[in-house]
Amino acid sequence: MEDVKTKIWELREPRNLAGLIDIYESNYFRLMRLVPELHELDGTVVSRVAGALDLYLTVQERRPYTTTVLLTYQFDDVEGSSAEPNAKISICHDVRTAEVVSHCRRRGQRSIRRWRRRPMPEVDAKWELNRFLQKWLGFCHRQGHLFLQATTMRR
Repeated sequence: MEDVKTKIWELREPRNLAGLIDIYESNYFRLMRLVPELHELDGTVVSRVAGALDLYLTVQERRPYTTTVLLTYQFDDVEGSSAEPNAKISICHDVRTAEVVSHCRRRGQRSIRRWRRRPMPEVDAKWELNRFLQKWLGFCHRQGHLFLQATTMRR
């Protein structure tokens, strides 16, 4: 029975190179919907929405065809402040893709899965990270987050 569920999942969400490229393209358009004026923003800006966590965007690097940004929330606790998931995203404007380059998650929050033997483990790992970004960007949009030069707070 478990094999049948695995097969259905693989057919619905193909974890192959073509599927990964589709996610990169989707992430680009979702990110541009969230940050339509990316080319005009510098440094760190904050999107504030009533009833939601503040969303922080930092433009780290700008090149002719690429931009690197950090997208995160800030959490305060007794140990201090921490940025999570602190997703570092590489945006390629010429091919219209956005890819998670690195991120961090709270320690102990992610369950350990047994190792899966797949033909392309690198693609599988990138697929998981970028699928997370795809879902998170949709969530941020549904909450009403938007980074515009006139409405975002500079930090």
